[in-house]
Amino acid sequence: MNHAARRIGRTLALVLPVVLVLSGTLAVARVPWASSDADTQVLTASVEQTSTRASTRAPHELLRERLLAELQEKDPGVALTHLQEATNRRPSLAGQCASIARSLGRAAVAKYGASRAQRFSRPVCDTSFALGVAQEAR
Repeated sequence: MNHAARRIGRTLALVLPVVLVLSGTLAVARVPWASSDADTQVLTASVEQTSTRASTRAPHELLRERLLAELQEKDPGVALTHLQEATNRRPSLAGQCASIARSLGRAAVAKYGASRAQRFSRPVCDTSFALGVAQEAR
């Protein structure tokens, strides 16, 4: 009987870690880290097409560039909405949110002028967009 218990113990000692690792991997694979909307797919496609140098850059820098381009193509309101969505999806970006919003504010002043850029202001990242507009308007 003692031999059988020892054999079961050894089997569990070998099999249990494998089962735990596999179940943890499967659990992480099923977590919706990013939404399946078109913006995420576009960002993923554009990141895959970037150079090796760009792929080593921080995610917040890539986000900043994408949003600045979006501001030029569309308007600051769209870029601010996507900034808020990105920080909601990836809370690790929250530390850079204010800096990105200020950059968007400065770019909006360059494109629209101070008074028109201020109209796009909204409470994304503690009104940092408005601060960027005010700093650039000086």
